[in-house]
Amino acid sequence: MKRKFMKTAAVCMAAMMMLGSLAACGGSESEAPEETAGGNGTELTGNISLAGSTSMEKLCEAMSESFMQANPGVTVTVEYTGSSAGIESLVQGSVDIGNASRGLEDGEKESGAVENIVAIDGIAVILEKSNEVADLTTEQLTDIYTGKVTNWKELGGKDEAIVVIGREAGSGTRGAFEELLEVEDACNYAQELDSTGAVLAKVASTPGSIGYVSLDAVDDTVTSASLDGVAATEENITAGEYKLSRPFVMATKGEIAEQNELVQAWFSYIESEEGQNVISKVGLILPQ
Repeated sequence: MKRKFMKTAAVCMAAMMMLGSLAACGGSESEAPEETAGGNGTELTGNISLAGSTSMEKLCEAMSESFMQANPGVTVTVEYTGSSAGIESLVQGSVDIGNASRGLEDGEKESGAVENIVAIDGIAVILEKSNEVADLTTEQLTDIYTGKVTNWKELGGKDEAIVVIGREAGSGTRGAFEELLEVEDACNYAQELDSTGAVLAKVASTPGSIGYVSLDAVDDTVTSASLDGVAATEENITAGEYKLSRPFVMATKGEIAEQNELVQAWFSYIESEEGQNVISKVGLILPQ
């Protein structure tokens, strides 16, 4: 009898413990899950790959760092291969996003690339700091780059040969610069360099030189010439008064809505208040 009672008590005890355990689990499940960047209760994880314009390096580095801080499970990698190469990589499927510091060409669009403008940039005309010329007309700038004017004294400056510096073929900055001035395939370059930084360094160290770079890249190692009396500033570009401006494009193969969750989250972040702040802080203009 005693043995039977002890066995029954043990069974009851086990049952009570099991009920308590189930009640505890039920209380845990009733709590709302913490909201995450994925938007579906799960943390984003994986990789996003971009390739393209060297002019977009400052933007991409700042945006990548900010996005990865908000999404620790995601890695963003960017290669700076030039605008045309970046779009080619996108079309071939080797990257998620192709960066171009120019509008997409018809052939690129026909290949499936979709133009997503994320910012507006100005192209600054830069001079070596000892140059006495501070302002150029559009016609004078065109004449310099096509070789019609070869000495600064013809423009009111010193008797010094003009050294014409530009970007390599396929560069988005070069494409936009030549298109805006209507001098495609007509420029007479002394040197064609493969990055924004290289142009900046070459002009800074070469007397009589002139070049062009993204507005946000200009620093105190060079001077920026005004064009038709208008300085290259964000305010003047926004007002439509400065001639040399171009879009910064992050192209996708197909519409954004057709991309994977990570790429969609990337573009959502760019459009968020945090993303817009990143664009402004690197000196670029928000698209209207």
